[in-house]
Amino acid sequence: MCYTCHAPLAEQQELYKAGRRFQKNRRFDARLQRGGLTCAGCHVRNHRRFGPPRRDGSLEDVAPPEQLPHGGATRTAGFERAEFCVGCHQFEAGDKALNGKLLENTYSEWMNSPYGKQGVACQQCHMPDRRHLWRGIHDAEMVRSGVQIELSTNKARYEAGDQIEATLTLTNSGVGHYFPTYVTPRVVLRMELVDAGGRTIPGSAQEEYVGREVTLDLSREVFDSRIPPSGEHRLHYTRTVDLKAQVLRAEVRVLPDEFYRRFYKAKLKGRLSAGERGLLSEALQEARRSAYTLFEKRVQLSGEPSAQPRNRELTSRLE
Repeated sequence: MCYTCHAPLAEQQELYKAGRRFQKNRRFDARLQRGGLTCAGCHVRNHRRFGPPRRDGSLEDVAPPEQLPHGGATRTAGFERAEFCVGCHQFEAGDKALNGKLLENTYSEWMNSPYGKQGVACQQCHMPDRRHLWRGIHDAEMVRSGVQIELSTNKARYEAGDQIEATLTLTNSGVGHYFPTYVTPRVVLRMELVDAGGRTIPGSAQEEYVGREVTLDLSREVFDSRIPPSGEHRLHYTRTVDLKAQVLRAEVRVLPDEFYRRFYKAKLKGRLSAGERGLLSEALQEARRSAYTLFEKRVQLSGEPSAQPRNRELTSRLE
């Protein structure tokens, strides 16, 4: 199931299916398999090379095949359409589903979004100017371009004993599908009170998760709090300000590889060879390093507001 998208070439498969049985693949190439999704996954079919139209829209090459890389390619407009992404980013009816929802449903989400209805293809955002950037959840600037984040409070200044009421709102303002679309990321909305030394006041932290969390064996959906296009998720926070509290800190963190982090951590508890343990440990560290802060806002509770606007509602917008 995983190989279908992550290592799709025939030469990457140790086995192939013959009727109801699997047989050893004599053309299997372990080095090629370790390359994962390579250029050929999108650009080669039956040993023929394919590519998009030229930038002027034409399908004809401007030079003889012998003068072109790889002897040229068969050009097709399909490379510029969202349907090209379906093979890996949309399961079919009857495929793996949890809680009545397909495990991978991004194309359908796009079809029902404003982008899908306007014909803005996946490639226009994830491959701008045809660059193979694969911009997505790991790219903080890409994510910032698709969401809006607002923090509002009920007062501009607070004293000990005051009740602080704050709302942190995350809006899917420009993502062409659910945010996030798949089961691997987790987005964390958090608010807390902080003392003069920058330490969290015990018991003051409150978090909510945005994402679709499933069990590691993909057998059960734990929760689904993803945000549909134009939808929003709000974290409401109410606390009494004590003498130690100096700052209300609000943040949104993105953990792009949270499912993988949990998976690698669980696997490392089992019996493994030295090589397996080394690879999984490296993968675990990489998954942890992928996390980033998408938004952070600090509200001074007392004393000088420190560059905060003097009005009844403090609003920070990140677009």
